[in-house]
Amino acid sequence: MSTSPSVAAPAPARALRAWCERGMVWTELTDGRQVGNPTSKFPRLRNAPGHDLAKVRVEARGKALRWEELDEDLLVEGIVAGRFPT
Repeated sequence: MSTSPSVAAPAPARALRAWCERGMVWTELTDGRQVGNPTSKFPRLRNAPGHDLAKVRVEARGKALRWEELDEDLLVEGIVAGRFPT
């Protein structure tokens, strides 16, 4: 019986910081990548005023983004994977 070498699963994406700029939600990840997604892909962010979008916080040890005034939470893993609400 042969065995294949074990491959470690990649670490889950974690955010260091997040910001909104020119219709995009930007997330800087712990691995140095910056991921941007259009706010238009997220129903609660789509028509939100800029001053509310600017209040994004990184929460849950970098696993989520939170907009308190908009009652919106996004998982960083979903943002990185390009999964958007339907």
